[in-house]
Amino acid sequence: MHRRSFLISASAALAQPTKDRTATAIIGVGNRGSFLLGSVINQPNARVAMVCDNKPDRLDKAATVAAASSPKTATDWRKVIDDKSIEAVFIATPPHLHAEMAIAALKAGKHVYCEKPVGVTPESIRDLLKAAKASGRVFQSGQQLRSQVQLGEAIRQIHEGVIGDLLFVKAQRHASADLDYNGSSGDWYFNYRKSGGYLVEQSVHNLDLCNWAIGAHPTRAAGFGGINLHKNEPPGRDIFDHQSLTYEYANGVKLAFTQMVFHPRNLPFNNQSVYVYGSKGSVDLMGSATMYSADGKQQTVLSPKIQEDPDAHTAAFFSSIQKGTKIASDAVVGATAALTAILGNEVCRQGKVLGWSDLGVEL
Repeated sequence: MHRRSFLISASAALAQPTKDRTATAIIGVGNRGSFLLGSVINQPNARVAMVCDNKPDRLDKAATVAAASSPKTATDWRKVIDDKSIEAVFIATPPHLHAEMAIAALKAGKHVYCEKPVGVTPESIRDLLKAAKASGRVFQSGQQLRSQVQLGEAIRQIHEGVIGDLLFVKAQRHASADLDYNGSSGDWYFNYRKSGGYLVEQSVHNLDLCNWAIGAHPTRAAGFGGINLHKNEPPGRDIFDHQSLTYEYANGVKLAFTQMVFHPRNLPFNNQSVYVYGSKGSVDLMGSATMYSADGKQQTVLSPKIQEDPDAHTAAFFSSIQKGTKIASDAVVGATAALTAILGNEVCRQGKVLGWSDLGVEL
């Protein structure tokens, strides 16, 4: 605390005037929340006014990092909601808390940046969509790929027909190891109710990218999953360590998706990939954004690789608040991504084909 007080005093003079800077709170300052905290600090039109976490060491570290703006601190997230001076809230807590916190913030008249997934149950997502629509506030989901310039340009050309009619998508998200059992997320990640498992908590990015490229959400799904390697590791584990899924879309496109956590780092295949197949050619979307012609004679880079701005998604949020610019990953995008992952989990857990309508959520 002495070190923190010293840093606050030393850096207070560096704080910019608060006029036209959105007063922002961060709820949850663990690994992801700490990144978002730094991203907010980098925004000239934002000010970190409050940080919240139920773990004192994280809270003190976050307050030190944001010392230039002398933020308030709280261990109870409801204090953030009740504070009328807070205009915008970033939510980076374990997934099962996302929807509840986001709904409370929206009803309190605050703009919300909610990390992915926006919810882990169809019911919570349905309630969140209703609250976002009624609030009149900016809601941005943490589907950060939506702010990547290279992907956006490649997908624009796919939608304009550069690869012809869409036929099929093959995608995967493979990890080389299970998450650290003793790490900062070990106390909630392996509980299906709290995280939704790898498919919902992590592969939601990849599934969102597939939906984006196809331009729709799936109509039904089938698949299998299980725990083949990490049986009862850690004790009480109830999330899959692998899944193999097939999604079908209204336009006839199929998506074949796999996720696992035992993909060796030196195995000569990409651990993450999205291949979009069309009648005129196919695109390696997560790699070089290159189109390979159907006859195998031509390769065309749809979007040159650039150095993406790591703060682009955060900047878009504040731009929407202050300038009214359109959000690329609004509540519907976040809900669609989460529901796609939830549908994938449910077909594996129930052992049968399920339709999108079985989720009971109107977008």
